Amino acid sequence: MVVTVSRKAHFNAAHRLYRKDWSYEKNETVFGKCNNPNFHGHNYELIVSVTGEIDPETGYVIDMKVLKDIIKSEVEDAFDHKNLNVEVEEFKTLNPTAENIAVVIYNKVKPKLDANLDLEITLYETPRNFVTYSGN
Repeated sequence: MVVTVSRKAHFNAAHRLYRKDWSYEKNETVFGKCNNPNFHGHNYELIVSVTGEIDPETGYVIDMKVLKDIIKSEVEDAFDHKNLNVEVEEFKTLNPTAENIAVVIYNKVKPKLDANLDLEITLYETPRNFVTYSGN
């Protein structure tokens, strides 16, 4: 039987959406308030979903404590209360949009899982704005 299990997490982070190779005016037109040179922040909600066969011995797809620890080390410790543009290596050259943040999280978590498990990342930047990425 294939089942999906999910774990929810939370982190706060500041960022600025802009491109160094664009003028301030073009950045302002494209990114609006998110182009604030003094940055702005979000209370991100994260849902990490893992899909796979139920292990007949344990009854688990993945031990949720293991998933919790992966999320803590790869996401919460790396992003929480950070300025993504300044303090997180992946975003020094990558615009920290919700889409890019979700892909980075996927790329940090996926190698920590057994190869036979599928992964989906859902990231809420606000209660109404969210993105989903599953490596496709």
